[in-house]
Amino acid sequence: MSDKQRILMVCLGNICRSPLAEGIMRSKLNFTKFEVDSAGTYGGHVGEQPDNRSIEVARKNGLDITNQKCRKLTVDDFDRFDYIYVMDDSNFRDVTALAPTPEHANKVVKILDELFPGEGLDVPDPYYGGQQGFENVYKMLDQATDAIAKKLQG
Repeated sequence: MSDKQRILMVCLGNICRSPLAEGIMRSKLNFTKFEVDSAGTYGGHVGEQPDNRSIEVARKNGLDITNQKCRKLTVDDFDRFDYIYVMDDSNFRDVTALAPTPEHANKVVKILDELFPGEGLDVPDPYYGGQQGFENVYKMLDQATDAIAKKLQG
């Protein structure tokens, strides 16, 4: 077991929001001290690359997320990760329902709560929208991961 802090980003399909969050978060943390991964609550895209629109908005911002592969959240993730960030209320309900103990459930936080505590804001799913939705999601996640990086790195 390493002494790295482990962060998991979770959305529904692990093809739009959580791969972006993973890529952005990774770019802000020292890889020798932190591990960042992502997963989805729905397993319909397992093994696939992120959505092309997520890949494109990441690339436009200097990040390459093409090596990521979609995976489904598992119960083991609660032991493996120190922090579990979800994108919206639906993800929050699904992830906390899978948590084996209340202590595990306490690891789950809506990512925008890091910026706007207590406001319960969601990162909207851009899947059925156009490119602008992906741009907006990128900006939200960029700001939220800034706050998380600042908190975790002191």
